[in-house]
Parts: sequence; structure tokens; C-alpha cells
Amino acid sequence: MSDDLEHDLISLKLHWLAANLSDLIARATRAKTAPRELIAEIAKAEILDRGARSTERRLRDARIGRFKLMSDFDWAWPKDLDRGAVEKALALDFLNDDANVILAGPQGVAKSMIAKNIAHNAVMAGHTALVTTAAQLVADLGQQESTRLLENRLRHYLRPTVLVIDEIGYLSFDGRAADLIFQVVSRRYEQGPIVLTTNLAFKDWTTVFPGAACLVALVDRLMHHAEVISIDAESYRNRENQQRLAKKCKAQAKPKEKKNEK
Repeated sequence: MSDDLEHDLISLKLHWLAANLSDLIARATRAKTAPRELIAEIAKAEILDRGARSTERRLRDARIGRFKLMSDFDWAWPKDLDRGAVEKALALDFLNDDANVILAGPQGVAKSMIAKNIAHNAVMAGHTALVTTAAQLVADLGQQESTRLLENRLRHYLRPTVLVIDEIGYLSFDGRAADLIFQVVSRRYEQGPIVLTTNLAFKDWTTVFPGAACLVALVDRLMHHAEVISIDAESYRNRENQQRLAKKCKAQAKPKEKKNEK
């Protein structure tokens, strides 16, 4: 009978109640909890549980992967970075205008880190997000074998509130790939924001999409409603490697110093 009840509760999507039924009944019996008070406790617990499950599902679907939180970011490190613009993007101000966010700068300056933090903040605020690289996007759409399958897959990139397209500029794409990216950008134009990272100025995108007929239109739609955030800094990874090397050298020097003192 108990198993049947738990099954029925799960069918009704009352997962918290199904998982805590025995304990809840025991506590309510001991405390002689009034029916209205008991129902109120169940309702509150179910609302919290559903919110947590929804956030967990959105985080999984966002495919953000591993990233460092902005609380670990050294704002004094970049030579040039508009902190106010970054913090507005992290606060999701751009969602009000369906505006894009373009993070531009050389390799290793935390563009992807900032983009992933924006996606994470969107999910935690109750929105949906999806993080992909330009190469993954092109490979996914390019393998669809019919117009119908391509249309279905395009909707995958149109659904999220925030779409992050990472790493445009590291690989060159042919005209077909440019057309696929253009379809995503064009369909999200003034409908859903894109957060994009690139290591190249837009004037140099001809090296990424050589001969692409849609390039001007692609850049135009990306830039029409966009906050462009430029980052000028040395490579963060190189900086970390140098810091680790300095610590290692310092640690190796200490025993020698002690020996000399003796």
C-alpha cells in the first residue's frame, strides 16, 4: 500500500512528499500537527524542491562545464577592461533589451570565464541558457541530413534565453559553416540575446569566414544591439604558470638559505 502511494505521489510529481512520506507522517503523528498546518508544510517543501530541481535541470541543459566564479577574478590584472560593463552583463541587464554581449580580446584573457559566469547567473535567475563553441555549433548543425532535421536542430539554439557562442576566431570556416552560424544569429536577432567571445576584431573576421557572402549581414545583426567589451591583458594562463613557477623557485630556495645560515 505504501509503495502504491509513493508511486502515485511521484506520478503527481510530488517528489519531495514521496521521498519524505514516512518521516513526515511520523513527525505529524508525534506532534499532532493540524491538517492545515501539515498541508502548508508540504506545499512549501514541494515549492522549494521543485525550484531546486528546475535549477538543477537548467544547469545541466546549459552545458556550462567547469569554470571559475567571478568572485575569484582579479580585477587589477587586465590592462584595460570596463568593469562596469562586465558587472552589468553579469547582472543580466542586456536581457531587458534582447541585446548581445560581445567579449573581445586575445587568447587567455578570461573571455570564456566571463561568458560562462553570465550563463550561470542567467540560470540561477530562473532563465535558460546554453553554452557552445562555434566549432561545436557548426559541427552539430552541419551533420543534419535534411532540411527538416536542420530546422529541428536550429530550434535547439533558439530556445534558450541566453545563447553563448564561444571561441569565434580560432578556426576558419567555409561558406556553409558561415551560413549555419548566420541562421542562428539571424533567427535570434531581436528575439534572444547572444553572448559571443572572439579573439579577433570584426574587421578581421574575413580570415575566419573567407569569401562568406553572409559575413556583412552576420556582423550587422550581431552588432546592431550589442555591448562590446574589449579585454586587454596578458594571458591569464601564462600569468598563473609564472606565479606557480615563482612559488616553486621560492620554495626550493628556502632550504639552501637555512643551510647557509648554519
